[in-house]
Amino acid sequence: MSTVASALALAAVLAVAGLVFGRRVLALIRLVRAGKPVARTADVPARLRSELTVVLGQRKLLQRLVPGLAHAVVFWGFLVLFPTIVIALVAIVDREPPAAAGSPIGWLERQGWYALAVDVFVLLVLAGVAVATWIRKVRRPERFRGSHLREADLILALIAAIVTTLLLWHGTLIALELAPWPSGWSPVSDAVGSLFADDTTTEALERVFVWAHVLLILGFLAYLPHSKHLHIGTAAVNVYFGRTRARGRLEPLDFDADDEAELRFGAGTVADLTWKQMLDAMSCTECGRCQDACPASATGKELSPKLLIMGIRDQLFREGPALRAGGDLSPLVPSAVSDDVVWDCVTCGACVRECPVGIEHVDHIVDLRRQLVMVDARFPADGATMLRDVERGGNPWGKPQTERAAWAETVGVRVLQPGDPAPEVLYWVGCAAAFDERARASAVATARLLLAAGVDVAILGPRESCTGDPARRMGNEYVFQSLARANVDTLDEAGVTTVVASCPHCFNTLANEYPDFGGHYRVLHHTELLAELVRDGRLAPAAGDGTITYHDSCYLARHNDVLRAPRELVSRIGKPLEMARSGRRTFCCGAGGAHLWMEERGSQINEERVREAAATGADTLAVACPFCTVMLDDGVRQTGGDLRVADVATLLAEALPD
Repeated sequence: MSTVASALALAAVLAVAGLVFGRRVLALIRLVRAGKPVARTADVPARLRSELTVVLGQRKLLQRLVPGLAHAVVFWGFLVLFPTIVIALVAIVDREPPAAAGSPIGWLERQGWYALAVDVFVLLVLAGVAVATWIRKVRRPERFRGSHLREADLILALIAAIVTTLLLWHGTLIALELAPWPSGWSPVSDAVGSLFADDTTTEALERVFVWAHVLLILGFLAYLPHSKHLHIGTAAVNVYFGRTRARGRLEPLDFDADDEAELRFGAGTVADLTWKQMLDAMSCTECGRCQDACPASATGKELSPKLLIMGIRDQLFREGPALRAGGDLSPLVPSAVSDDVVWDCVTCGACVRECPVGIEHVDHIVDLRRQLVMVDARFPADGATMLRDVERGGNPWGKPQTERAAWAETVGVRVLQPGDPAPEVLYWVGCAAAFDERARASAVATARLLLAAGVDVAILGPRESCTGDPARRMGNEYVFQSLARANVDTLDEAGVTTVVASCPHCFNTLANEYPDFGGHYRVLHHTELLAELVRDGRLAPAAGDGTITYHDSCYLARHNDVLRAPRELVSRIGKPLEMARSGRRTFCCGAGGAHLWMEERGSQINEERVREAAATGADTLAVACPFCTVMLDDGVRQTGGDLRVADVATLLAEALPD
């Protein structure tokens, strides 16, 4: 084929591939731009760090070493091999183009070190494809249940074919003595080149291989935005626009928005999705890491975070044209996901932490709940009781507010009255510790410890109300915002600057969500303050010889990175034993997402966690959350175990000398 004919043929295939690719990409961009607004442009340095660590560094994928390395070497390989695409496109027109001789690409092509890098990464990519194929076809992990495996097989085959044709093309160039790089720098290509002779057949094969290489790449490009591997183009963008504020914070709804386009009450149809949620749906790799980490999925519930996102994605693509045309749209529940899927979630955030492409599953689920609760009035009956009690009585236990400080009478902690001077530390007791007998022990211990250390501490008593966390996670954003504003007014009126909370749910709400409503305070978890007091010598516990395994609360460890302080305390009062799943990869107790007040279907999450704690051989299961206290104590009773469940503050108080 002549140079002119080659150029015309290449121009034709480039035009076709570009048209197919461009039309689809343009349609996807228009679809995302139709999403509801959400602010995700601030804190550029943090976003760039995420690009470097999560995208380029593949940090989240490498949490699972073998599959992570397999993916990483393929990703890094294509970054290294990208210039060879341009080199191949030029070579199709002319094997030795004069214009390329002085260009950066021409310079790179002549470098021996780059030829060596190409050989190395071709082998690494092939190894990565082989490992990925072995995982899918031999190991067949449960996390791939529901994924499009045939499509994944096609993608792997295309990747292998692309790098194989590159290697074969380089081999024929070496055989024909046309390779521009110094001989000896490409041992793998040299070995392949030895299979060919310097003859007419090899000249023809060189054209076949370079064309095959380019056609495979262009075919891959055209197919990409139509496939599940769309994440190759969207993942880096999705990671960049991920949340940079606290992981435990939910995006508030603006009920006073002047622009009707910005007004939303959750996600009822695809028209209600934010542009970030649409980008989330397009970025799913179907890897199933979220599903593997999900406590609901692990205990046989219908929820799979992966299938949830896939269902939303499928409906988004199916109804995208109707959305843009203003046509009729189907409800996301139950068209994309069932009601049970929405209510199975405990909002523990394990899925979000594991996701390598920055999908925010919890935000999707809470938005679906918001629509069901506030618009459709469709939610579990036991959750309705909790919402009614929170809205009418200020706490989910339905108890009189006058009983909030009953426990404090024998402790001697000051109950802050209107007009009183603000304390050094306000102890936010929380509803669980105020009204649940088992959780109350931690409040009593915490107050006594703070007083023993000489801390000027007070509580609000009846003036304290539910932070609104269970209502918000249940989906009633309106009730949450009413409680939040009322509590902020109370705290500001009292002149509070520092708050300590025993409940990680209260802690998360006060620290991360109240700032959206004007509440800016220094918020500590009680283990943080107690550990500080021990370090300063204001509390001096005696070391014990009992064995203690500590359970990380999801809202403390994963959502807020409080890991060190409770472990410091445990190590001072006993011999610590870690569970298999701990720290940021902890396993939920099952209470989050308002599940403390909802009946759980099937196998119990708390029982699963208790069995894991018992497997350590510890005598005591230490917790730092009243919800966890209740759930895990129930789990011990249900499984017939003999573990003692106690808050870290209770154990610390017991370790103080009389």
